[in-house]
Amino acid sequence: MGLIVLGIIVVVLAGVIASRVYNLAKIMKQVKWAGYGLIAFGLLSACFKQIDPGEIGVQTLFGQVKPETLESGLHFINPMVEVKSVDIRTQNYTMSGIHDEGGKSGDDAIRVLTSDGLEVTIDLTVLYRVVSSEAPRLLQQTGLDYQDKIVRPLTRTKIRDNAVYYDAVSLYSKRRDEFQTRIFNSIEKDFKNRGLILEQLLIRNITLPQSVKTSIESKINAEQEAQKMQFVLQKEKQEAERKRVEAQGIADYQKIISSGLSDKQLQYESIKANLELAKSPNSKVIVIPNKGSSPLIIDTK
Repeated sequence: MGLIVLGIIVVVLAGVIASRVYNLAKIMKQVKWAGYGLIAFGLLSACFKQIDPGEIGVQTLFGQVKPETLESGLHFINPMVEVKSVDIRTQNYTMSGIHDEGGKSGDDAIRVLTSDGLEVTIDLTVLYRVVSSEAPRLLQQTGLDYQDKIVRPLTRTKIRDNAVYYDAVSLYSKRRDEFQTRIFNSIEKDFKNRGLILEQLLIRNITLPQSVKTSIESKINAEQEAQKMQFVLQKEKQEAERKRVEAQGIADYQKIISSGLSDKQLQYESIKANLELAKSPNSKVIVIPNKGSSPLIIDTK
């Protein structure tokens, strides 16, 4: 379009100069033809439009948006039509408290109030894409800055609206997935009505107030100490049970031995021992006292 305008200007100026300066008429004629060449080249180049992969073209003519879109590739179009490329690939928008990590510089984390009145900070990433068939309507009603007009404000509002149903601790721990699913369901419909598809919602981080963190850490430490003490008590009980079983075994052994040995059996075993001792080559004197007493052995070596 710029070449066409430039060519028209060249032709007009060459005509004006040629009519006023007769000596430059021949030169201005050549300049005119150069201007016509610019117009022709501009018209030819304006008739072709390339759409890159992952994008579609939305056509506008004199401010009116056409419903037909151009797929990726080379297209022959009306040179007066302006084509705007719209990205239909998956896009992400991050709101984070870390500097320059999200879509906005600085701290862009979402601060919400929970059901117990505490302020929780949430880092979030939204994955979405533009619906190809809805691109003309999106361009007409919203424009190409749909991230700032739809994605960012809508997501932040829905997160704040849904956070009030959870207390800070459950939001941080056991009900985090439930909270993420609830936000996704509340945002998905609004995105669809605007020509966007919400693919995924990722809660990257939830930061609790320092007082809550301290309380949670104290609770965890107390639980760990209780588990440790329970382990020690269990170990002591097992050791006591082992000793009881051992003592019971010894008592049962003694009981069996004592019930199986009679006086005659003991006397018999004593005689056998004395006989073995008498057979020994060492010099000794065996004194056998009264009945029922053990013999006295005197070594005379």
